[in-house]
Amino acid sequence: MHAEPSLQELRATVAEFGPGKGHVLPALHKVQETYGYVSAQAMEIIARQLNTTAALIYGAASFYSDIRTSPPPSTEISWCSGPTCRLRGGDRIREAMQHVLELPLGGHSDDHAYGIHVGQCNGTCHEAPMVWVNGEVTGPLTVASAIELARAVKEGTA
Repeated sequence: MHAEPSLQELRATVAEFGPGKGHVLPALHKVQETYGYVSAQAMEIIARQLNTTAALIYGAASFYSDIRTSPPPSTEISWCSGPTCRLRGGDRIREAMQHVLELPLGGHSDDHAYGIHVGQCNGTCHEAPMVWVNGEVTGPLTVASAIELARAVKEGTA
């Protein structure tokens, strides 16, 4: 699990952003890239730095599915929800992986060893249907290869 960064570390991370709502998403992304997620404490720091309300920051963080508000699992599977992946069988890939992992979409194992969530299409449609495993594209997948991948993730060998 990730340790909560200190207030000083959080302030330093968002110090480059000036006041204004136009910096909300860049600040959220920078914190997430630095620490793996955006904690409630980080949202408060961002609000102060941007001279806006915490409600606005919380609203943005909860609206965008790519903003994580809890620490990520050690092995993270991001399922591509884009139209090309879906047309090429991505829903069957997701269902098979969820079945093997015994997780709902957006869930993680009790020990935080692995999890699966929706990822946003990044244009690697030539790999469809695909997933990202810790940010690395894995595809094109078949149901059989997705099951094999999910088993490896669950066993800690992926």
